[in-house]
Amino acid sequence: MRVAIAVALLFGVAWITACGGGDGGGATDSFTPSASDFPQVEGQTIEEIFEAQQESQYVVSPAGLTFETGVNRYAFGVFELDGTPVDDAEVALYFAKSPTTPVEGPLPATVRSLETKPAYRAQNAGAPGEPRSYYVVEDVRFDRAGPWLAIAVVLGEDGPESTRIPSPVVGKFPLVAAVGQKAPIISTPTADSVGGNLAKIDTRQPPSTMHEADFQDVVGKKPVVLLFATPAFCQSRVCGPVVDAAEQVKDEVGDGVEFIFMEIYEDNDPGKGFRPQVEAFGLPTEPWVFLIGRDGRVEERIEGAFGVEDLRAAVLRLKKNDS
Repeated sequence: MRVAIAVALLFGVAWITACGGGDGGGATDSFTPSASDFPQVEGQTIEEIFEAQQESQYVVSPAGLTFETGVNRYAFGVFELDGTPVDDAEVALYFAKSPTTPVEGPLPATVRSLETKPAYRAQNAGAPGEPRSYYVVEDVRFDRAGPWLAIAVVLGEDGPESTRIPSPVVGKFPLVAAVGQKAPIISTPTADSVGGNLAKIDTRQPPSTMHEADFQDVVGKKPVVLLFATPAFCQSRVCGPVVDAAEQVKDEVGDGVEFIFMEIYEDNDPGKGFRPQVEAFGLPTEPWVFLIGRDGRVEERIEGAFGVEDLRAAVLRLKKNDS
């Protein structure tokens, strides 16, 4: 089941150079370019669209591997060839089932902030060269399982530039706990279960505040936000920012909702393999967050990069459904 957990290393590029959030409380505002600014499909194949543009010097690196038939969220990072993150590119995605089938696109990506307020940042946040943003298309539609072709077009100074993206494989990870399903019942370690030594169950510095309740004791009784991540060992390198985001959202709109943070590796040691809770949720990558209703069913899930804006909106929906 478990393949390249280092999603962002598909191109040999680190998703983020450190595991903390950026500096400031939202210096990178969300924006979405217009679809009309990008090459239009007009009956072309995906290869024809790619070849019609000069090849980009940017690398577009996906932040997730799990896709299903229907509407999907596609998050990614943009980097220069030397790995320098690009925070403000204008990018659109194009997808096709095969080299000869119709193309879906252009799908302009929204740029969103990875930053949190200073009070919620880990100690190692704000490393030099760290991205302050990520890119997301919320409505990528796949109508069949299997591999799809994908390219990105970036608006450069001299016009559109094209770059290839690894082929998303729809339906590759069916064991991930799905929306609408009952969440697997797992026991999550708490501050009490480790005698207050949170370093045993949390690699963030300082440890997060999301270890008060055992998941098995609260699921089915109240809404739960269950976050899987590992700030110290995160191969996708977005664990730190998403845990920081969860801390901020918990404090700002988390009343009535239990927030639980679950580390990835046994004894916080990658050499010992994955914790059984990770296996129970069928996770092929990290990080993941699951929003679980009072009835114990998964209402939403997010793989990979997300910021305060994404998680706040999801938690508010979770609370609204519970009212």
